[in-house]
Amino acid sequence: MAEEFAGKVALVTGGASGIGEVVARMLAQQGASVLVVDLNEEGANRVAGEIGNAGGKAAGFAADVTDADRMKAAVDAAVEQFGGLHLAFNNAGIVGPLGPLHETDLEGYRKLMAINLDSVYYGMYYEIPAMLKAGGGSIVNTSSILGLVGVTGAVPYVAAKHGVTGMTKAAALGYAPQGIRINSVHPGYIDTPLLGNLSEEWYNGLVAKHPIGRLGKAEEVAELVLFLLSDRSSFITGTQHTVDGGYTAQ
Repeated sequence: MAEEFAGKVALVTGGASGIGEVVARMLAQQGASVLVVDLNEEGANRVAGEIGNAGGKAAGFAADVTDADRMKAAVDAAVEQFGGLHLAFNNAGIVGPLGPLHETDLEGYRKLMAINLDSVYYGMYYEIPAMLKAGGGSIVNTSSILGLVGVTGAVPYVAAKHGVTGMTKAAALGYAPQGIRINSVHPGYIDTPLLGNLSEEWYNGLVAKHPIGRLGKAEEVAELVLFLLSDRSSFITGTQHTVDGGYTAQ
């Protein structure tokens, strides 16, 4: 298990914190060479440096994931530094504007769609050709429970995450015959920096939405992501996997 990803090269967006950081660390611990991609250059380099200090292989890469050219540069960097690309976790995302649809800040809406949806498209646009050259690979896209169900007051987020769900299915069908598997993960509310500084009332309200009685942990999502990236999931593609403490079962 410790060397499950030996010889593999992985790219992780949103890798400087939260779920992305945990996935990057776990991939490296299991033998992968990891390009840690994030808008936060200092954070990406910190994670990569700590992976290196622990005996793994990683490099940080600063990129605005809404810039297609920077996503191309990230893929190129992974190939140039580590010799190819076999695995990708398209994970960068924000919460964005909340409230009634007709009161939504339109610039906030466009920014959210660019980060949460367009970036996944740009990622796959450049990752897939590199994986085809490598003989195949596996991609996991971060959607959300709100990529499967709706919720009041978060229309932009729900729209983007549903988009990721559909994009994943369609792309998976197109590349399954060529040895590339593509799946999406759908976390419930996870205790990460993305939630920000919630009041105790808001935090407890989120906990109450999950029958299991707590928020999720980044490590719990990461375990699912690594399974989907690994050869253990070799017959799984085009599917949606919840890790939500029972949220969507209600």
